[in-house]
Amino acid sequence: MQYSKSGLQLTEQFEGVRLTAYQDVRGVWTIGYGHTGPDVVEGMTITQDQANDFLVEDIQTAVNAVSRLVKVSLSQSEFDALVDFVFNAGQGNFANSTMLRLLNSGDYDGAAAQFDRWAYAGGQQIAGLLRRRQAETAEFQSGESQQSA
Repeated sequence: MQYSKSGLQLTEQFEGVRLTAYQDVRGVWTIGYGHTGPDVVEGMTITQDQANDFLVEDIQTAVNAVSRLVKVSLSQSEFDALVDFVFNAGQGNFANSTMLRLLNSGDYDGAAAQFDRWAYAGGQQIAGLLRRRQAETAEFQSGESQQSA
């Protein structure tokens, strides 16, 4: 499956774009649409085109992880919600999650109920993460077929 335009809008909405590196709520250097890694350092600046390029690369990493880890069939909206989740929470967290275990056992409702459990950083519930998880849950449960991007 491919990430849809609707999914991409979800990611862009919650990530926002910042062209100067900043530290996220966990102190991780971040730039563009939530891009992290050893290539992001304090004082770094990028162009909008570079932010878009990072986003495409990072989304593809999340798409690949969902495609590899999920063993059950998904609707486009379920796929989009999971890609956004993996983009934000990380593929390692998803790979070891109860959400994935429930999903792969066919418990779609149980998996959907797991999104809100990932609204914490540093032991504190973060309002922005909770809103994102609620949006992912709504997307996951919407069952709407989306056009691929």
